Amino acid sequence: METRNCQNCKKEFTLDSDDFAFLEKMKVPPPTFCPECRFVRRLAYRNERRMFKVKDATTGKEIFSLYPEASGRKIVTQEEWFSDSWNPEDYGREYDFSKPFFTQLFELDKDVPIYALNEHGLVRSDYCGNASYLKDCYLIFNSNRTENSMYGNAIDRCTDCVDNSNAGDCERCYESFWIANCYQCYFCIMCADSRNMWFARDCLGCSDCFGCANLRKKSYCIFNEQYSKEDYHAQIEAMKLDTREGIEKARESARAFWDTQPHKYHQGLRNLNSTGAYVSECKNAIDCYLVRESENLRHCQYMVVPGNKDCMDACIWGENTELCYETSICGDKAYNLRFSVDCWPNVRDSEYSMHLKSSSDCFGCIGLRSKQYCILNKEYSKEEYVALVEKIKAHMNEMPYVDAQGNEYRYGEFFPTELAPFGYNNTLCLEQFPLTKEEAVAKGYKWIDVPKGNYTITKNSDDVSTAIKDVDESIIKEVFGCRDCGSAYRIQVNELSFLKKENLPIPHLCPECRHVRRIADRLKPTLYHRSCDNKCGNEFDTAFPPETKSPIFCETCYQNMVA
Repeated sequence: METRNCQNCKKEFTLDSDDFAFLEKMKVPPPTFCPECRFVRRLAYRNERRMFKVKDATTGKEIFSLYPEASGRKIVTQEEWFSDSWNPEDYGREYDFSKPFFTQLFELDKDVPIYALNEHGLVRSDYCGNASYLKDCYLIFNSNRTENSMYGNAIDRCTDCVDNSNAGDCERCYESFWIANCYQCYFCIMCADSRNMWFARDCLGCSDCFGCANLRKKSYCIFNEQYSKEDYHAQIEAMKLDTREGIEKARESARAFWDTQPHKYHQGLRNLNSTGAYVSECKNAIDCYLVRESENLRHCQYMVVPGNKDCMDACIWGENTELCYETSICGDKAYNLRFSVDCWPNVRDSEYSMHLKSSSDCFGCIGLRSKQYCILNKEYSKEEYVALVEKIKAHMNEMPYVDAQGNEYRYGEFFPTELAPFGYNNTLCLEQFPLTKEEAVAKGYKWIDVPKGNYTITKNSDDVSTAIKDVDESIIKEVFGCRDCGSAYRIQVNELSFLKKENLPIPHLCPECRHVRRIADRLKPTLYHRSCDNKCGNEFDTAFPPETKSPIFCETCYQNMVA
């Protein structure tokens, strides 16, 4: 094990023998940034769900985009980008040994067009992005193979779900986080294989429960207490969960009960030798975060689409990704990638590239499709490519890019944050590592505000009848003011249909504030060393901070409790 100082935050971090073994396999030097700073740097290149209105660089028409005008990129529609009307090789150029590599790469990045929404196979889902194979969805992001759903992120293979985050194979669920194989689960966290649940936490294989935590294969329970079927339904009816007052009272009482119930130190299911938070069905996933069904990963995050292996410092997406290091938004059979962003599908053996499709052996390229042996979008013979890449790597070390904070970017560093197309507030950075505008700018990040539409609020959400059965179709014509932030929002036709079908009240928060409230329950990726609160003497690393109200149990004590 070796201890180093992060050149960005100046804190110490360690590299162990497994880290060095992986770095040697990838033929890259050890990192000079700590794991957290590396994570932030990759997140700076991911705008998951902020939409901008921009001018199409080809037609001049106004379109929705994940990239702001302030990014300086040439933004076009997905259809235009994948058409034969332009050729990314036309932007190819010779490598200039008088300038740093990153300066040249990002000059190219601003010349080559970029697609607006990063979507594929969408049907009647015009206001979605970072997604594939959606049908009849609205404001769904970072999601795949989902139908008839609204307002969510990381929703995979789901149907008729509204206001959820990190849900897989679910149906008719609402306001829930990190759920799998669930049906009609509302306001739930960390539940799987369950149905008809209200305000449940860490429950598996359960049905018809309210306010419960840590249950296994139980039915008709309220606050972990067993009821008969008839008494359970009578209690639920008395709570008036079809009204806003009923929901708010239920939320308060459920969370008060949750605070008295233990958490397992590791928020994950069915793992072998894995650590971090929200890691499920993984093997040898070390210090990972939001990862499903993968193996041999280190410091990887948001890899929720299964089938990934042998990766380090890779974040976002996945889907049968292998041998990747310091990548963001790469997936769909990506193989042997280093320091790359948004490369899919079937991109192999490439470095320092962005937006590649079905290409291999590319270095410092932008937007190429089905190409090989290219540098700065110019094609070479295999022999010329190999020789020039080695010269460029040496040049990156001899003439490193230096950012405004004084950090040096030699070969082996991911893209500088200050060159990212987004503001800190447009990216996942803000969710995981909150900063004010002043703090972000002081650290060298951009800050790009999303202009709000100029809407006249016609009705206060508190004035809406609290029982959903009393709400009629005229409500879809109203413009509401969010109770928390004051922003305007509307109730969509499909949303009203869902709420009536599930017998849920009209929300008084806008979709953005509902998202913020939902992910407020999500643990951060930082790990803390703690001892088991059951006084067994076991110690562990956990994402639960010291101020957590609930007791934190080790694996053994937790399993003994729920057995």
